[in-house]
Amino acid sequence: MATFAISADKFVLPGATVQGGYLTIEDGVFGSWSAEKPACDIVEYPGAIVGPGLVDTHIHGFHNHATTDCDPAAIDDSSIALAKSGTTAWIPTTFTESVEDIERACHAIATADDRRGGDFRGAHIAGIFLEGPFFTTAHVGAQNPVYLIDPTVEVFDRWQEAAGGRIVKSALAAEKPGALDYIAALDKKGVVTAIGHSDATYDEALAAVNAGATCFVHTYNGQRGLHHRDPGVTGTAMTTPSTYAEIICDGKHVVPAAIKALVDAKGWQHTVLITDCLICGGMPEGDYVSGGMPVVMKDGLCYIKNEDGTTGSIAGSVLNLARGVKNMVDWQIVSADHAIRMASEVPARSARVDDRFGSIKPGRVADLTIFNADMTLADTYVAGVSVNA
Repeated sequence: MATFAISADKFVLPGATVQGGYLTIEDGVFGSWSAEKPACDIVEYPGAIVGPGLVDTHIHGFHNHATTDCDPAAIDDSSIALAKSGTTAWIPTTFTESVEDIERACHAIATADDRRGGDFRGAHIAGIFLEGPFFTTAHVGAQNPVYLIDPTVEVFDRWQEAAGGRIVKSALAAEKPGALDYIAALDKKGVVTAIGHSDATYDEALAAVNAGATCFVHTYNGQRGLHHRDPGVTGTAMTTPSTYAEIICDGKHVVPAAIKALVDAKGWQHTVLITDCLICGGMPEGDYVSGGMPVVMKDGLCYIKNEDGTTGSIAGSVLNLARGVKNMVDWQIVSADHAIRMASEVPARSARVDDRFGSIKPGRVADLTIFNADMTLADTYVAGVSVNA
């Protein structure tokens, strides 16, 4: 693979966002940034801002495939479509299903990852996120209440074995019996625990943080909200500075003003842009099945479909992460470079996969997401190759 360099208006580098210059890529990995023009081929992106490849740490599917289809080929197709939409690494996220079905899903995701060759040009699998089944019925949302159980390390170890060690994050309601022991045990294993679909009080959620929980699942959604006499889970997310708070940045799950309130409380450095995208992401409107439950996609959102055919509550988004970045800039909540970091280095750090993803560093696989001046997607590179070439 030849050496070349990218020229652009700005580069979002680990230490700073720099103006102009050239970023060298050699044999699919990053070289260094230089203000001086190197002696190699130059690929120019006038007026563009170049950032690390985007990392989606909470996503259930894309392009008519769900992570729980138990089909490695489907995981690959989703990965290819995600890369074309600007995401270069993702953490396939499971649903609340039976222990056996979650085990099969973990195995299928691991199989897809294992069989990939060096020429695969889809989004990397950065790990697996278990969203459920350790939740409360009070905030079950689009999770299947039939399969809700209490957390145990034994069942986690079973899933981790099927995943080949790829599970990096597990969500649970902080008030569930055994939650604190589970959190502490996973923290020792180096696995992130995240509080979500929870009716915990502030004190219960804080106890979970003190036990080792470091993340909050789609903040505001599926949790006891903020009240001035009952701060709840949302209040805990806002007042624990070392934790990370996910936010679905489609403007529909959470309005921009509430997103700004969260960013002002947490700082952009601890606010994680996610999609929570379902099977219908990247697809036309219509009926789908997500997590074993019928859903309908309409008006840019995915809803639960009730037994009588009517539309129920929100099931999830159909967002892609590059659009989420643009939203954050268009809403004037953060600057362009901060929005890019909130969708790359911050999520990677929150899921403890920042040793491989989320930053432009010499020697790392050259994954890039490039935005035009208006923050529309210009191009995506996976391992030094444009997915649009």
